[in-house]
Amino acid sequence: MRRHMNGLCLLILLLLVGCTTHESGSAPLPISSNNLETLPSVEKWMESAVARDTSTTPIVLGFSQLGRESAWRLANSTSIRNAAAESGISLVIKNAEQSQTKQFEAVRSFIRQKVDVIAIAPVVESGWDGILQEAKDAGIPVIIVDRSVDVKDTSLFVTTIGSDFYEEGVKAGKYVQDRLRNVPGSIRIAELQGTRGSTPSIQRGEGFRSIFDTRADIIFSQSAPADFTESKGKEVMKGFLQVPEDERPQVLFAHNDEMAFGAIKAIEEVGLKPGKDIIIVSVDGSRKALDILANGQINAVVECNPLLGPQLMQATKEIIAGRTLPKRMVPREDIFTQESAEREMHNRRF
Repeated sequence: MRRHMNGLCLLILLLLVGCTTHESGSAPLPISSNNLETLPSVEKWMESAVARDTSTTPIVLGFSQLGRESAWRLANSTSIRNAAAESGISLVIKNAEQSQTKQFEAVRSFIRQKVDVIAIAPVVESGWDGILQEAKDAGIPVIIVDRSVDVKDTSLFVTTIGSDFYEEGVKAGKYVQDRLRNVPGSIRIAELQGTRGSTPSIQRGEGFRSIFDTRADIIFSQSAPADFTESKGKEVMKGFLQVPEDERPQVLFAHNDEMAFGAIKAIEEVGLKPGKDIIIVSVDGSRKALDILANGQINAVVECNPLLGPQLMQATKEIIAGRTLPKRMVPREDIFTQESAEREMHNRRF
């Protein structure tokens, strides 16, 4: 009971501190390439943070994972499990299998269990105001992991730890722009989006398209959600290819590696060569993706780091210890081309 009373007081203090970080009535900075330098890096914060346990009783962290749709997501879950074990934090993890309703149920179960901190990797951005208010009323601080939530009151969560998806889209767009700089005529681009309404799908698409805002010769001919899965990526890409030859896309931007894998199979089934007949750019950076990149069937892969477990455990301890956290933290990430893929894939942990 004492820990929860302390947690409630700490949460109130953190929210009061958070209110001073912006001018009165103003919203937090949007995540974009224009203000990336204002976002504190996870690495810098981890170097400066010194976690202090306030009790010999293990901290209990309830984590609502959104699903297991990809190698990225499995690596993310493994990183969190391993980091919890190494940190001595008791982890209660519930997998929502891509259902926001199941995530609401998980959060309510965490509240009933009176966990110390709740972490959520949200399926979609919207619809979180009510359930986060329930956690706040229970005095349990919330950390948003990987993705973002769109809520009117940002004091409903303490911090967000995860990638800058907008910047990932920008990197993909800049690669395509540079790759096609000497190609005459109009260019048709197809887009395999992720889960409809999810943060990475929205922001990667916005960042990618921002590069071509003034390019009348760039045509986004086809765009559809494929749920971040290989099977759906193949299905949707098959539909994209069922058009006359002169209407087929010349470029494919897949919002994650799994959808790109499915698209490659669909492209090969119609007798085309992925990476040559259709330029492919994807996001994540799994070992499998870099292997395919090295073989030339993908042309570029933008990195998205799933190994957020240590940062999440550090943040959990910092909250319990009464320290103030930045509102948004992003890991350092890169973009890989065929030249760097073979060297880098041996360093992949997923």
